[in-house]
Amino acid sequence: MKKYLVLILIGTVLFVSCVSTPSPVSPGTAVQQQSSAAETTNTSNKDRAKELVTGTSSAAGSSTATSTAASTSTASTIDVPPPLPGVLSAEEEAYLTNYLARLQYMVYYDEAAGIEPDVAKSAVAQANRYLISILGLTVVDAAQIEKNKKDQKDAYEAETGGSMDFIQYIAQKNNADVYVEVSFKPTTEQKNGIYYASVQGSMKLFDTSTAQLLGSVAFASPLVRSADGTPKSAVIAATAASVWNSMPKMIEQSKMLVKNSLSQGVRYEITIQNTPDSKMISAMRRALAKNVRLVEQNSYSPASTVMYLFSFKSKEKIEDAIYDAAERSGMNDIRMVFSRGKAFTFNSGL
Repeated sequence: MKKYLVLILIGTVLFVSCVSTPSPVSPGTAVQQQSSAAETTNTSNKDRAKELVTGTSSAAGSSTATSTAASTSTASTIDVPPPLPGVLSAEEEAYLTNYLARLQYMVYYDEAAGIEPDVAKSAVAQANRYLISILGLTVVDAAQIEKNKKDQKDAYEAETGGSMDFIQYIAQKNNADVYVEVSFKPTTEQKNGIYYASVQGSMKLFDTSTAQLLGSVAFASPLVRSADGTPKSAVIAATAASVWNSMPKMIEQSKMLVKNSLSQGVRYEITIQNTPDSKMISAMRRALAKNVRLVEQNSYSPASTVMYLFSFKSKEKIEDAIYDAAERSGMNDIRMVFSRGKAFTFNSGL
């Protein structure tokens, strides 16, 4: 009996020992486990370092990569510098070529030069005859300009406050791109009872939008004989010959000068009435900058804001861009008050 009890105790001890003792681990397995743990730690450290540098989480996987790519694309779009002045796209080059081919001129005489009105108007008529018969353009004759000077005086004061020359204002109202001012001095002489005359003068070329003097074309005539025996007839004949012969040079030079002045595009003047919120104006300016070459803010006050837009786009597209930019900046009720040439005036609707 004692022998059986001893055997039972020994068996119990052996059973407990087998259950509680862990299985032995080979040296190779231990090394693999340590290596795996080290790699996991190293990968974790790399991921953490990447997160600190990029500001993104590696746990986002492919979606993070897509988001990062989109952010990079957006940043590159925002950071792209504007085109260099004078460097035009194919579309802009086509617009400029077409614009120069369709330049509109308004010719008038220098009122301060003391030229006899009949003689001065004959010079304007001769220039207009060339524009009509040779270039096929529509013109504003001297009589129409005189009428506009009477009819538009009140509108001129209301719209500009006298801030520009009246003739420039009329040129804008008639959609002229170039205003040509003719000025000359006649000289007469009599030989054997016959009157002769010659003239010396110039055609000054002005950008109608800016009133900037683009250049001038000088002209002179030889002695021209009077057709009816009067000095005035000789002067008119000499003036007509000089102006007609100078027109090709004036057209060629005006195109070259206008082209040189358009390194950033055609200038449009934008006036917005009632602008109490400067942040809205800032937002509108940034929105416009995405659709034109250059935006310059000339002035700001709660009463009105003036901007200059430079672009190789038509007047209609500029108007559309203004409405779009205004709506994006919160001026949903903006409306046009009036326009003349390349000048627009809007009311913000605020």
